[in-house]
Amino acid sequence: MLVEEENLRERIKRAQKRDKRVVKVVKELKKAGVKTLRDEEWKIEDGVVLKEGRIYMPEGELRGEVIWLHYNTPVEEHRGRWKTTKLVTRNYWWPGVTKEVGRYIDGCDACQRYKNQSEAPAGKLMPNTILEKPWSYISADFITKLLLAQGYDTILVVCDHFSKMAYFVATTEKMLAEGLVKLF
Repeated sequence: MLVEEENLRERIKRAQKRDKRVVKVVKELKKAGVKTLRDEEWKIEDGVVLKEGRIYMPEGELRGEVIWLHYNTPVEEHRGRWKTTKLVTRNYWWPGVTKEVGRYIDGCDACQRYKNQSEAPAGKLMPNTILEKPWSYISADFITKLLLAQGYDTILVVCDHFSKMAYFVATTEKMLAEGLVKLF
């Protein structure tokens, strides 16, 4: 999807004619009868509106296309947020260009998959404590939403970490904490 520079320039001219902000600036330029406005801030060159010497990009899909052209170059693809912003802002300008480039790069699937992780390593593994007797360290969990069997629809599973022994207790999902303490 390489776009020729002249083709892009013509599409920018057409888009600028539809942008309210550009239309206002062009009206002010024509009313004043000059080619520049506000100390060289805005000017028209070859039918294209420039802001501070850079092509003003109106809202729309052309902004994304310009970012794509600078981000996905055959020489150096996916170069990152700041390099892409620098390349885009050499020739183009619009309000919020840095944020829009950042959003574009944050949405890049390849970059999200292959970028370096910036979080610190997890650290050294710590050994588990050595248990000395059975049933001194247990865990409990529920198996719920079972078919009703003999008035029960839930199983309480209690596991001993020392002996790896499991204890299964049939109960109901509506059982309160006090009732579960009595079950085990």
